[in-house]
Amino acid sequence: MFPLSRNFLKFAVAGALIALTAATTPASADEMVQNLGPVRPHEPILATVGSKRVIAFYEADSGSCAVHVVVWNPTDINAESTVSFQATLSPRQTTQINTAEHKPLTLKCGDYAQTLASVDTDQKVVSK
Repeated sequence: MFPLSRNFLKFAVAGALIALTAATTPASADEMVQNLGPVRPHEPILATVGSKRVIAFYEADSGSCAVHVVVWNPTDINAESTVSFQATLSPRQTTQINTAEHKPLTLKCGDYAQTLASVDTDQKVVSK
């Protein structure tokens, strides 16, 4: 058996890092990054809802999620279509962001306001 040289190991690690970076980087500058969570306080949820872009983050507020949301159309160069709102969600409570052309983005406050996440409300639950 042959021992691996230090140079070989350095190249292997460098190659692995490049592969991981390429796998998590958008394919083009036009492709927007998505982060649907769960996120901790002050970390952003980044989403596309139809033709709109959404940034949402929250602050823990006495056991609730004080959510801040900004929605805009990326093709609106004057930002005239930008809207924002704030909502306070109790743990496990949800809010929806609706656009005319796509299903809503649903945000859910986690237990003890530790996280905020986008959730899929189309999932069916069957109980016996």
